[in-house]
Amino acid sequence: MDENELNTYDFVVNDEDEVMLLLHAQDSEPHNARIEIDMEEKSAVLVRNENDEILLEGIDDNILDSLQDEDKLLVCELKIGEKDEDTQIAYAYEADLVI
Repeated sequence: MDENELNTYDFVVNDEDEVMLLLHAQDSEPHNARIEIDMEEKSAVLVRNENDEILLEGIDDNILDSLQDEDKLLVCELKIGEKDEDTQIAYAYEADLVI
């Protein structure tokens, strides 16, 4: 898997307008995670731990609107398998939102 595939992410919004971030699992474990949102740039930085940050660019306006009233974001990091049924959740955690 190349570097661009590892940087792929998606936001999912449920019927209650709750947002979850899905992304490829990283090697290190998350600890005291936070996500810093830049509304003007439509981007964010997920700070997973003291040594690991992920830049998220091109965030949809609807997602940004949904995040404005939240103080935490559910993050789910996935280990992608050969088939969809082989995909596993590596880490699931809440990240503090900083807007």
